This record gives sequence, structure tokens and C-alpha cells, in this order.
Amino acid sequence: MPFQSDDYTIGELMATRISREVRDDTYVSSGAASPVPMAGVLLAQETHAPDMIYVPIGASNPALNLISGKEVFDLAQRGRLDIFFLGGAQIDGHGNINLTTIGDHDRPDVRLPGAAGSGMLYFMTNRIILFRLEHTKRVFVEDVDFITSAGSSGERVERPGGPSMLITNICVMMYQKDQKKFLLESVHPGVTVDEVVENTGFELLIPDEVPVTTAPTPEQLELLRGSIKDRVGGEYPGFVTSGGFGG
Repeated sequence: MPFQSDDYTIGELMATRISREVRDDTYVSSGAASPVPMAGVLLAQETHAPDMIYVPIGASNPALNLISGKEVFDLAQRGRLDIFFLGGAQIDGHGNINLTTIGDHDRPDVRLPGAAGSGMLYFMTNRIILFRLEHTKRVFVEDVDFITSAGSSGERVERPGGPSMLITNICVMMYQKDQKKFLLESVHPGVTVDEVVENTGFELLIPDEVPVTTAPTPEQLELLRGSIKDRVGGEYPGFVTSGGFGG
């Protein structure tokens, strides 16, 4: 199930697809360990969304801290945070994510970092975009071991937002709120629908025709490998040195 391209990296492909989700004049945020979302958001900012405000929580660069992390939560509670990016050690087909424990909660095999602010942000952000660079049945399970943040809620629960999209190193999925399932939107170059199914531990909705994810343009790659690479590298040097960007 290899992703293969001599022209761009998987990180660049994912960042390009993420950039299409970002609109101008909105607020966008991400948490820790988010180099690919950061690259995608910055790409949008340098192309079609110059007046979007991006706040990566915990960023060290003052230029990326136009508002504080506390204000991000305030924005979410007022319904003004447009997009937040979340990962998960486990993600299931109903959009539940696990950031707490693997195995039995009282005697876990692995204790994870915990929810941080994801519990509230998952409910109150207008759109959650989930992401993972590892697409395996170890990550995408039928049911998470612990629900840190639930993908859906009852009618009596105030929830303006929730999961909308899931992007991985092999495909893109869109969350169907009415069915509480993920729909396969596209597969990345060199990946088949069967390979996605084989590496996903939950049932997917699969349309009759599944397109291939659009590749980055030369202009997008030039931006990603120039100023954006420098800015992302300031926060995530390991991602850059390990080949997150090509060129």
C-alpha cells in the first residue's frame, strides 16, 4: 500500500488538500504535533485566504500568536472558531477519538497524553478536521478503547460542530453526520480502494466512483518548499529534516 511520487511528499499532498478547506476571514487553530495541518493552513493563507487568522496553540513564533490560546477557546464557545485540527491514537467509524488509554482504562497497556482541550473543542468548533499520518487497523478501529471525545451526541446536547473530514497518508474521508459514518472521498495516488478497506478497522461508505486526490501544483510546491517550509521548520524541525517537504 505504498504512496509513491517522485514529485511531492505525502505531507505536501495532504497539506495541499487541507488548504482547500480553509476559507478567508475565518479563525483556524491546531494543537500539538500538527506540522501537516500547519503547512496546509499556511498554504491557504499565502494563496486564497490572506485574511484568515491561524493560531497554532503553543507555537513559539510570535508571528503565529496573534491571539492567545485562551482566546481560541473563547472563540470556540462563541461559535467563531471555524476549523480545529485533531488527531487520535485511535479513531473509530463513528468519529470517536481516543487520546486517553489503550486497553483497560484502570489497567491500561498504554497511557496517552489525555484530552487537553479536545473535549470542548470537538463539540464547539464549527468544523473538526481529523488527521493521521498512519492509516492502519491499529489506529482506525471498530470501537475506540476509551472515548476521549465523542463523534456525535444526543439531541439534548448543545453541539454546533463536530467531525467533518478525516485525511490520512492514503486517503480522504468525509464524515456523514446523518449516518454517523465516514464516506471515502478520494484515494491518494498509488493507493486502491481495496487497500483502504483492508487497512481500516471500521465499515466505510464507498461511492461507485472514488477519484484520486488532486496532486499539488508547481506553484503550491514552490510555496511549501520555500517560506512555508521555513515557518513550519521553526515549530517542527524534525518534520522538515525527516523529509516532510521535498525539493
